[in-house]
Amino acid sequence: MAVYTHLSAEDLARLIGHYDVGKLVSAKGIAEGISNSNWLVETTGSDGNGARFILTMYERRIDLSDLPFFLGLLDHLSAKGVPVPRTIHDRDGASSRMVDDKAVALIEYLPGVSVGHPTPEQARAVGIALADLHLASTDFALTRENDLRPRDWAAILADAGAGAIGTIDRALPSVIEESLSDLLEHWPEDLPSSIVHADLFPDNVLMLGSRVSALIDFYFSCHDITAYDLAVTHVAWSFTAGGHDYRTEVGAALLEGYQSVRPLSQSEIAALPLLAQGAAMRFIATRIQDWLDTPADALVTRKDPMDFARRLQFYRRDGEKVFNA
Repeated sequence: MAVYTHLSAEDLARLIGHYDVGKLVSAKGIAEGISNSNWLVETTGSDGNGARFILTMYERRIDLSDLPFFLGLLDHLSAKGVPVPRTIHDRDGASSRMVDDKAVALIEYLPGVSVGHPTPEQARAVGIALADLHLASTDFALTRENDLRPRDWAAILADAGAGAIGTIDRALPSVIEESLSDLLEHWPEDLPSSIVHADLFPDNVLMLGSRVSALIDFYFSCHDITAYDLAVTHVAWSFTAGGHDYRTEVGAALLEGYQSVRPLSQSEIAALPLLAQGAAMRFIATRIQDWLDTPADALVTRKDPMDFARRLQFYRRDGEKVFNA
């Protein structure tokens, strides 16, 4: 989440008027994240008792033809009891609207906080929620191909160029060179697949104590290798800030929670070390792209690709031990 486009109070009030949610009371820009503009919106509520929503304007990496998939998936999972926010449809029944040349959507606000230093109990709950998501999405009617697969990471990195990448950190080009060709050559294509979240970082999970109250930000969701989504989540949750240290208890609890709902096959377990390296490379690539492309005046903090370079090196060295414990 971030704010790239600024809407006036009049623009926001006019937009909210298309929904049966009462009148606009306030709107505050949300600075976290990197891809879309977001506001926390408060209204008088349809019943006059007040209500909160998240308003999202789609700015980057989003093909507008994919919005029915993203927004429909939220409604599908919510109806299945998975803790995700519903899409608020406008008075015409549409899940999104256009503001000038950009699409916007109003999303249900769910309570909770994102944790910066998760406990093993919280990680276990996230593993359970992720497995529930994978199972609940099996009968969702729409599909979407992943547009951030290994060939896409390679293209992003080639477009950036080793010279520019080296300006971020001079060690970064060699970390990429050591791993990318191996990932491209050995990436599995025969593992079970499903709808995946593909971006389940701690800031995309809201918690109330050790309970998951909401999984949010589904704008990378797609069909891909199911165990890859577990690997992405493991990479995102199992390290201290900056990717410096692996948190054994957290990583183990996440895996245990997931497998308590959806046990992994032996082939999936065997692939996890490579899938985790790939997950780290995916975030190296997109963080490089964002670091180099983010406008200087955007209300957003750039994220360091070296955080995931360290995680990649950990999985290259210790992945077999982690996933076969």
